[in-house]
Amino acid sequence: MTTARRTQQERRDQAESALLTAAAELVVEQGVRALTLANVGERAGYSRGIVTHHFGAKQALVERLARATQAGFVPGLEDLPPGLDRLLRLIDGYLGELARIGVFNQAFLLLWAEAATQPELAAIFRERDAAFRADLSDDVEAGIADGIVDPAVSPAQTAVAVVGQLRGIALQRLLDPQSVDTGQLRHTVTGYWDRALRR
Repeated sequence: MTTARRTQQERRDQAESALLTAAAELVVEQGVRALTLANVGERAGYSRGIVTHHFGAKQALVERLARATQAGFVPGLEDLPPGLDRLLRLIDGYLGELARIGVFNQAFLLLWAEAATQPELAAIFRERDAAFRADLSDDVEAGIADGIVDPAVSPAQTAVAVVGQLRGIALQRLLDPQSVDTGQLRHTVTGYWDRALRR
């Protein structure tokens, strides 16, 4: 019996996935300073040369890790049109995902917090946060256009407040999991935004 050989692209994708997983684990276990190309390669079972081949430098590795860890945090939103329903589902889904927060999401939060004092991280996370806020602002604007959201609401300010609240809850959950009841918060926080925004 023969097994099909993996293509070069499949081998490349597998190596990149293993390297990003190793990088996320290192950030969670030892902090951002432990994130060196050599440490990532050793952790993943590859040489530093492979890490350099895939990412070039630590900055590119961190940027790729930031993108990988934030992508698809709340599944099932891709097909929903912008509007209040999508915004509320995002809030509810985000808090629901915190109940089973994985290593990639933990790494993202730690990198995000570290970006406040690390200039090389700041640009990456400013870009990611700007995209997140733009999506939320689009939802509020669509809700206003649909006549569902109060037209006096500022889409930009609402987006800043929602991101701040979700990330703040996530960091508290990471710091002290027992004190953050994500099941109860899903109801409380989603209900708050529904009442605050609805016309």
